Amino acid sequence: VHSSPTVPSVEEAKRYAERQIGSTQYACLYKLWRRESNWNPLAKNRSSGAYGIPQALPGSKMAIAGKDWKTNPITQVRWGLGYIHGRYGTACNAWEHSNVYNWY
Repeated sequence: VHSSPTVPSVEEAKRYAERQIGSTQYACLYKLWRRESNWNPLAKNRSSGAYGIPQALPGSKMAIAGKDWKTNPITQVRWGLGYIHGRYGTACNAWEHSNVYNWY
């Protein structure tokens, strides 16, 4: 009997995110994703279909970060950090945008 690889916990994904961007930016990221998905890797927006911790639209965009994007919170965080970096530069910039427009 071979065991399937265990999916990392959301807590592990949070620690991963903080290691990637540092505590100051993580404070903004934490609030942003708490509002978006409550850090739930299975969160799905009923109206838009946005998916996962970063609320990717469509969720399948996250496949570039790993084929386990539907369930692995670290894969979702990795994709989300790349998205934020590319579009806003920093998590705090994304948080500020979200506060003004209610989306990021």
